[in-house]
Amino acid sequence: MNNNDLILPANPTLNDFHEYTKNLEIVREFDDEQLIDKCLLLGEEVGELFKAVRKLQGIKIDQNSKFGTIKEELADIFLYLLAIANRCDINLEDAFREKEDLNKKRIWIKHQSEKNV
Repeated sequence: MNNNDLILPANPTLNDFHEYTKNLEIVREFDDEQLIDKCLLLGEEVGELFKAVRKLQGIKIDQNSKFGTIKEELADIFLYLLAIANRCDINLEDAFREKEDLNKKRIWIKHQSEKNV
């Protein structure tokens, strides 16, 4: 298998993304990286997302920083989330549904901001 063999089906399911990521890591020889490696890389990508957002919002950034567009950084984050989930044998769809079942039972309160802080 090589990079050209990596094909994500049209209208992929989340399971398709899991499988694609698994194969991508094998082809690109990232499959031997440990869970901690993927977590640290995810953190770096989140930082790059924040820089892309800062740029969009007109907030000063270091011009030597390397990062892509918000769209690109979100895709990188998604890839690392899948890689982490795969290493932990977690199906993200199942995890999402289970967590939302818990969240639906919570009481959500919107707090007013305090002006005299």
